[in-house]
Amino acid sequence: MKFVKRNSFLLLAGLVMIFLSSCSKQGNLADGYGNFDAHAEVIVSSQTMGQLLQFNVEEGDYLKTGQIVGLVDTTQLHLKKEVMMNQKKVVASKLDNINANIAVERQQLKNNEITLRRIQNLYRSNAATKQQLDNINGLVALTRKRIEATRTQKRNIYTQLKSINAQIAEINESIQQSLITNPVAGTVLVKYAEKGELATPGKPLYKIANLKTLELKAYVSGSQLSHIKIGQKVKVYYDKNKKSDNEIDGTVLWISSQAEFTPKTIQTKQERVNLVYAVKIKVSNANGALKIGMPGEFRIISQQSK
Repeated sequence: MKFVKRNSFLLLAGLVMIFLSSCSKQGNLADGYGNFDAHAEVIVSSQTMGQLLQFNVEEGDYLKTGQIVGLVDTTQLHLKKEVMMNQKKVVASKLDNINANIAVERQQLKNNEITLRRIQNLYRSNAATKQQLDNINGLVALTRKRIEATRTQKRNIYTQLKSINAQIAEINESIQQSLITNPVAGTVLVKYAEKGELATPGKPLYKIANLKTLELKAYVSGSQLSHIKIGQKVKVYYDKNKKSDNEIDGTVLWISSQAEFTPKTIQTKQERVNLVYAVKIKVSNANGALKIGMPGEFRIISQQSK
């Protein structure tokens, strides 16, 4: 009889402990569950077409901003540039000839103007005819028109040189773009290409993200939506061991405007049929403890303090 009473007492005590534990867990339930992901991912693509002669990128590598990680073949660009440089020399040589012609015509104009003044003096003293005066006036005017026409040719040459210089600058820019330059500091997440492959403009080469800052994509119910807003501070938790969690501060970055069904991997079967709203919470990962894909949860500070 005592044995039965003792067992009944132990059973009752066990049920009380389970009930208290359940109440304690209910009081510590998070406001949202989700997984950590990269905060800002950048997909780096090639800007020119050609074979990847160099590509020093591996998944997990940490790359600095402005670091040269690859090179696209620039042979065709250099050949095109050489053609344009030779064309520039040919056009520039025409400019030298035009400058020489202008110098000759200016000297001829100077001589004609001297002759014009002499004939004008002779004409005033009746020592020269009207025809002689008209002839020298016509010669001076013709020389001036020749100079102006030659100057027009010179301006056309400058226009051609300007166009060639612009094309050379464009080629130089394409050569510069053939260098694969890493745009942001971060860790390579995915590598899409290998050395020796054909790179084309817009074709992804690798994906990079700064893992010093991550974001927790979690889900909250409609009843919790009124208690959370963009810019709000929250507490974020991730597993430390089987019995405890690590706690860090987070900031709400984004709240979905549309409801969706809870992802199957987040909640129990009963809760999966509920409609929820996705939120993104920015957290610091300076120590590198957080990894992409890790599960996490958050609690609204105001509710937690209450």
